[in-house]
Amino acid sequence: MREFNSLAELKDLIGQEVAHSEWVEISQERVNTFADATGDHQWIHIDVERAKRESPFGGPIAHGFLTLSLLPMLVANAIKLTYVKMGVNYGLNKVRFPSPVPVGSKLRARLKLLEIEDINDGAQFTWEVTIEREGQDKPVCVAESISRCY
Repeated sequence: MREFNSLAELKDLIGQEVAHSEWVEISQERVNTFADATGDHQWIHIDVERAKRESPFGGPIAHGFLTLSLLPMLVANAIKLTYVKMGVNYGLNKVRFPSPVPVGSKLRARLKLLEIEDINDGAQFTWEVTIEREGQDKPVCVAESISRCY
């Protein structure tokens, strides 16, 4: 985890990769829990035997939106803004899922700081978050994420 004690420290890093998270395993239990939470019970995610037989991926894969939902956890694992009282997700500009996440994969996020904008009592950050799968060159998710910190 990389710690920052001031906004000025981060402003010096605009345009650069700032940090990466630890690896997180995507278990079938996590996929099933996400399916229950969202109502997305498509067989390619939750029916292990059918996915092994019929899926072009050779087994079950995580939902793209499960991968995306890991952003807050992965970012919090990668950086700590010690001067911030609270942060909120503001939105996303772009999101792509270039490759699937087979169950059992390990993922981590790489954070590139694109922009910082001063706002009332805080700052708005735009990050390019690339989620990569261990042992694979092609990312599983690339998202431009906007957050606000106060």
